[in-house]
Amino acid sequence: MSKFTLIATAPMGLEAIVAREVKNLGYTDVRTENGRVEWEGDASAIARANIWLRSADRVQIKMAEFKATSFEELFQGVKAVAWQDWLPKNAEFPVDGKSQKSQLSSVPACQSIVKKAVVEKMKEAYGIEWFDENGPLYRIQVALNKDIATITLDTSGAGLHKRGYRQLTAQAPLKETLAAAIVDLTRWKPDRPLIDPFCGSGTIPIEAALIGRNIAPGLFRDFTASNWPVVPQRIWDQARAEAKDLAQMDRPLEIIGSDIDPEVLSLANYHIRQAKVSDAIRLKNLPVKALKTEAQYGVMIGNPPYGERLGERREVEAMYQELGVVAKQLDTWSVFMLTSNKSFEKFYGKRADKKRKLFNGRIECDLYQYLGPLPPRKRDQD
Repeated sequence: MSKFTLIATAPMGLEAIVAREVKNLGYTDVRTENGRVEWEGDASAIARANIWLRSADRVQIKMAEFKATSFEELFQGVKAVAWQDWLPKNAEFPVDGKSQKSQLSSVPACQSIVKKAVVEKMKEAYGIEWFDENGPLYRIQVALNKDIATITLDTSGAGLHKRGYRQLTAQAPLKETLAAAIVDLTRWKPDRPLIDPFCGSGTIPIEAALIGRNIAPGLFRDFTASNWPVVPQRIWDQARAEAKDLAQMDRPLEIIGSDIDPEVLSLANYHIRQAKVSDAIRLKNLPVKALKTEAQYGVMIGNPPYGERLGERREVEAMYQELGVVAKQLDTWSVFMLTSNKSFEKFYGKRADKKRKLFNGRIECDLYQYLGPLPPRKRDQD
């Protein structure tokens, strides 16, 4: 059990970013598939991945993968796993399931078979007939895709987007994991100014500040595997100590979040304090058209309203026009906007240099990318 296969699940379109994050942790042989990234790791990799991954949904352990076209094949494949190496006698082990394009299409039936197989293996291993399930949580998932069953153990618990700082929710919030991925896609660097003109409850500015100061997003939260005997407390302590050592808490950053709604800005202010980055972010209550800055070579990132309701459409289109006027005046800036509105370029007044398809929840969006000039290199000071 010294090495095993880990899976970081990823929203569609973000797999390459998650793979890069895994590689940045020092892991090699990283494999990217639809919706997930796989690599080999040990117990410390469970802690480090949960604490550090910014754009992944959760971290799982791959317990088995095999073809299953009958309930008997599913039962035997699950029973062959050495569950006793992971689950103590008092483990609580609910089973989740999903099935796509597979002969075993009844998810409740598959969940029941997997549960029965784990129980039978545990009976044999521990020599007892009944399990109270009043101990640590081990959430098992059976995922069937084209008759291949993948059996995983979830190590994260609450999704990795739940950093712990956003306890109050604004309307239509952007997930923290997606916000971090968008900041990553812009290739923003901490020595450049950053503005979010539609900052809402502050997610993009906060994620940028965490990235800019190299603060691990999971540093201040717990995970399901924190309670597992197979991942001792010392491993979590070491991973957190490493993260604290690498954080640059005092690094100066120039990040501005603005929004027209004062109520949502009060939420943003609360979240910024919770994330411990108050000194890195300034908030401004103003409409897009009033946005001005003397700063050069900055990056503007936003998740503006999409105008999906009929009554909002004209107001949103006017906002896109105002944004385009503001951006023209910031000729050294790069602009990145996420929206599902297919007419964005028309109202913004310029075709994007690049577009990237992303999903905000279940809403298909495009990240419109307008690439400004890179800042001039600083001359070596000898």
